[in-house]
Amino acid sequence: MQPHTQSLWDFMSQQSGKLLEQTFTHIGLTFISLLIAVIVGLPVGILISRKQKLSGIVLGIAGVLQTIPSIALLGFLIPLLGIGAKPAIAALFLYALLPIIRNTYTGITGVDKAITESAKGMGMSSMQSLFKVELPLAMPVIFAGIRTATVINVGVATLASYIAAGGLGEFIFGGIALNNTNMILAGAIPAALLAITFDFLLSRLQKLNIKKLQLAYVSFPLIVLLLSSFYLLPYSYESKLLAGFTPEFMGRDDGYPGLKKQYGLNIRTVVISDAVMYKAAYEQKLDVISGYSTDGRLKAFDLIILKDDKVIFPPYYAAPIVREETLQKYPELESVLNMLAGRINDSVMTELNYRGDYLKQTPEQIAKDFLIAKGLWKESRNGHKGTIRIGFKIFGEQYILGNIYGMLIKGYTDLDVSYKTGLGGTKICFDAMTNNQIDLYPEYTGTGLLVLLQPGQEKINSIINNKDSVYSYVSNNFHRQFHIKWLKPIGFNNAYALMMRRKQAEELHLSTITELKNYLSR
Repeated sequence: MQPHTQSLWDFMSQQSGKLLEQTFTHIGLTFISLLIAVIVGLPVGILISRKQKLSGIVLGIAGVLQTIPSIALLGFLIPLLGIGAKPAIAALFLYALLPIIRNTYTGITGVDKAITESAKGMGMSSMQSLFKVELPLAMPVIFAGIRTATVINVGVATLASYIAAGGLGEFIFGGIALNNTNMILAGAIPAALLAITFDFLLSRLQKLNIKKLQLAYVSFPLIVLLLSSFYLLPYSYESKLLAGFTPEFMGRDDGYPGLKKQYGLNIRTVVISDAVMYKAAYEQKLDVISGYSTDGRLKAFDLIILKDDKVIFPPYYAAPIVREETLQKYPELESVLNMLAGRINDSVMTELNYRGDYLKQTPEQIAKDFLIAKGLWKESRNGHKGTIRIGFKIFGEQYILGNIYGMLIKGYTDLDVSYKTGLGGTKICFDAMTNNQIDLYPEYTGTGLLVLLQPGQEKINSIINNKDSVYSYVSNNFHRQFHIKWLKPIGFNNAYALMMRRKQAEELHLSTITELKNYLSR
């Protein structure tokens, strides 16, 4: 049964409430940071126009800050400011500084010397000359800098969703994770329209005459302050708990949409990267998170799993999936990959993940230590018979499993290995395989069933409670539809789960998802 193809308009209509919330948040983030940048950047620009020896240093520092990749800057700020709005606003503020400082300096120093000398000759003090002559004349240039900063911030603010600050990036990153064009466009089009609209409005301010600009002195800060308050609108609605879900979980049928359908769960959500999600729950920035049952951070941050009492999450037994064309070309590959079958149970995988997620050991070291402990380690043969391309989804467990398989291939065959990292979520990784960009990657039976095959609900209900039935169904249908083979399961079940801090869950007497839903409905 093929799923109904949804148009962009249908998707945006269905998600209109969430889209409006994200737009308000996006505008708020943009203008809070812009307001701070104007408050800081304008005086700094004035200062260096008066003390020009400082201009090179100040503009150089502001320029260097703007060259730092935005995702790297957010990563640097998270340890200092945590997650959420604070690091996002700080990053946007730093990006907005350069055009504001530079244009303030350029605008003031560009005022004709004859005019400033005339002001001085009329008995004006330096401050009077600045506010009555130089700033009004420089204002079109200054507004050009503010205009540039605004457009930059609208674009960069999409990254704020990665650290639970909200904004239109929630749809964009969810769409990338799911390879869902409608979802990407639902975030990208409003973001582009915001940038175009604000750019146009500020361009009109630039063209005002001096007399009308005096009105802009008063009105512009008030407008920016008003737009900054938009960030608070989505948070003005009372909600007992705040949930943080990954972009992929927000869009999958076995994720938040399924929870709403099956349980009637309705909780205020923010999109957040898996990399910081668990720590955010531990630091009480989030109350409920999506996660994986074998994640090592469960142990590290004392989180508990809420029981899936209505069984929305199917078995997610891990197994390597391989292109049949690759197995035909290198038949020795299958037996080597199956050496891992049944060797990693839930507790072993949780411990391996703990070493990577919390102890920060490298996937290569974890993989080698595991193979040595199991008596499977062999030095690489440095073979040149061919190269097997191993793909990873973008979370630690995949990197560990991928490296284990890579070491087995290099140690037991004359094949070499190349790793394709950063493939994002399920759909991107799977599409890479079907388009002959990778040869194998670790997949999960439940994901294969609900995300990739998407059978009818009757079929899902008939097999969802039996791990062997799910494995048999995905194995047969992947072979028939995609010419991809599921090899033997590794042994552990990495199920999706909702998690809370143990102490909070005990205080609220919550142990199941139904109890969570009932608590939120009171």
